[in-house]
Amino acid sequence: MVNLKLIKQKILRAKRIAVASHINPDGDSLGSLLSLGLALKKLGKRVYLLSPDGVPKRYRRLPGAGGIIRKLNKPVDLAVAVDCSNREILGRSWGTFQKAKDILEIDHHEFRRPFGNIRLVDTRAAAVGELIYPLLKDLKINIDTAIAQNLLTSVVVETDSFRLPNVRPFTFEICHDLMKKKVDFYKLVDMVFWSKTKESTILSGICMARCKFLKNGRLAWSIVRQKDFRNQKGKDEDVDPVADEMRSIKGVRIAVFFREKDNSTLRVSLRSKGKINVAGIAEHFGGGGHFDVAGCSIANKPKAMNKLLAMAKTLLK
Repeated sequence: MVNLKLIKQKILRAKRIAVASHINPDGDSLGSLLSLGLALKKLGKRVYLLSPDGVPKRYRRLPGAGGIIRKLNKPVDLAVAVDCSNREILGRSWGTFQKAKDILEIDHHEFRRPFGNIRLVDTRAAAVGELIYPLLKDLKINIDTAIAQNLLTSVVVETDSFRLPNVRPFTFEICHDLMKKKVDFYKLVDMVFWSKTKESTILSGICMARCKFLKNGRLAWSIVRQKDFRNQKGKDEDVDPVADEMRSIKGVRIAVFFREKDNSTLRVSLRSKGKINVAGIAEHFGGGGHFDVAGCSIANKPKAMNKLLAMAKTLLK
């Protein structure tokens, strides 16, 4: 049960607050990070914005993004994790959390492993921004254009521009209010969906060309290697849309995308349509997420890949 009174109390009493996104941050995590961070500064707090993997190029124009740092060696009174289903995906930021007096989790994942002593969690929320918004209202913090743009980014990205089944009436109520704050929606959509680098275009094409189909086309999988990034001078963020592109293929019910992080590790993005629970697979390998969007890491070995794909096949029986 959410104890909003306690959460507000901890925030108001804290002088130094760290707000952290997860590794390989997306628009939901960064939009939530920045909106909350900018809002807490209005309360006179000393706020540190943490993203262990920095900020992907497409999100560097978000208000406040220039203040994000990769690590923090100073102690804080309160450490806040946004969009994190477990402590592992905090990456190096976990060291800061371990030294904090209190840890607040703000999250909406159905499958998660709690790690904080305070939690603001609602699995019905379409995006973490849906949790940040009412919190700021309760704290009586004015939502200006900069905060609104970050909140709107969280919602637009996490709902894939309102195309996913996690959208609910409250989602549109929030957006209705945020749009009144003079947010440049065209600029936001252009940043998120219409600005694709040459490297991203080529790498996505390579991944889609490698796509393999199993179970009569209902299961699609592909992989990107480190040599692909080197050859195209690309980055991990350049292939973020691939898993969703695979899922959009007609007939595909489950999409599995492997990314080679190094010689020993593969990061796996899992997607599904309908009520197929791919988060169960992610949990088996120490990851988590939602029913239809999840992720984990496995050993960079054919045996580990085959085991995961075999588990995905069983979901299609």
